[in-house]
Amino acid sequence: MRNDELVSIRRKLHQIPERGFQEYKTQSFLIETIENMNRANIEITKWETGLFVFVNGKNSNRTIAFRTDIDGLPIKEETDLSFKSEHPENMHACGHDLHMTIALGALDMISANPINDNVLFIFQPAEEGPGGAAPMLASNTFKQWQIDSIFALHIAPELPVGTVSSREGLLFANTSELFIDFTGKGGHAAYPHLTKDMIVTASSFVTQLQQIISRKIDPLDSGVITIGKMSAGTVQNIIAETARLEGTIRTLQPETMNKIKTELDHIIRGFEIVYDCKIDVDYGSMYYQVNNLGKYVHHFSKIVEEEGIQFVEANAAMTGEDFGYFLKEIPGFMFWLGVDSPYGLHHSKLNPAEDAIPIGVKAVTAMIQNM
Repeated sequence: MRNDELVSIRRKLHQIPERGFQEYKTQSFLIETIENMNRANIEITKWETGLFVFVNGKNSNRTIAFRTDIDGLPIKEETDLSFKSEHPENMHACGHDLHMTIALGALDMISANPINDNVLFIFQPAEEGPGGAAPMLASNTFKQWQIDSIFALHIAPELPVGTVSSREGLLFANTSELFIDFTGKGGHAAYPHLTKDMIVTASSFVTQLQQIISRKIDPLDSGVITIGKMSAGTVQNIIAETARLEGTIRTLQPETMNKIKTELDHIIRGFEIVYDCKIDVDYGSMYYQVNNLGKYVHHFSKIVEEEGIQFVEANAAMTGEDFGYFLKEIPGFMFWLGVDSPYGLHHSKLNPAEDAIPIGVKAVTAMIQNM
């Protein structure tokens, strides 16, 4: 595909962001684009709102997989782009429109110039939530292929175009959503002794949570508990009967995640006694760490530099990515692609540089050809 064709594809995808397992327009657009390639060696298989696209190799001893995510985020776009989201409350604010475009570009290159190995392009739904990787891996559809190695990319707004980045070992953290509901007894503000105030309870709970990290987790380990949203109350003179906290837990080790959740359960039981209330917790979507196999990262760094792309060593990050579930089962790696944007991931004004698209296609294609 020419660069202008890739840019056009990206812009069309940017206009139709859809939430996890609702990517119907996206799936249809992807199928139409792939079918227009008119290649006899391509086989398309649907899975939920995602796709498996298999390219038959010349000598099918191995199968290499490249995975891309396809969903958008529930964010109202605040850019002035002529191709801004047509879905007012959804946006491709994490670069999945670029991810898909790069996958399509690499698919076009590989299917036109097949290698000895088979190549499976995975268009995965629901990466942002509720999580598509784990059920995709467990599906009978996926199990029909024996994957020998897998890799993926993610855009990096802070890196310049022409740069990729990765590291051996941990790249992304273990993550878990956190939803906590408090139920007490409401009442008039003038009679607090007759109520069970859930604003007071929830506020005290937020403070107590931080002691899990400071006093229960080894200082040489790393963990984060963030409460990003608190909802409670109706009007200023009524004591709140219910409250809700929404947040996230992130750790560098899966064992630390289990430790935090155990300590959290202990705190909940204590608060129910002390504040005479009921507390329910839901951990929502949980993502396994992205742990890169060193031999692939080192090989990738050499390949991209031969292609004129700069490779820089990455730092581990507390961000989450459900590609970790793939790497838990299949050897491989993930890398960052520089897109030079002043706005970060999940920002309503994120606009990655489109010059990064052909760089991504070149990096992915070269790795597939030499993996």
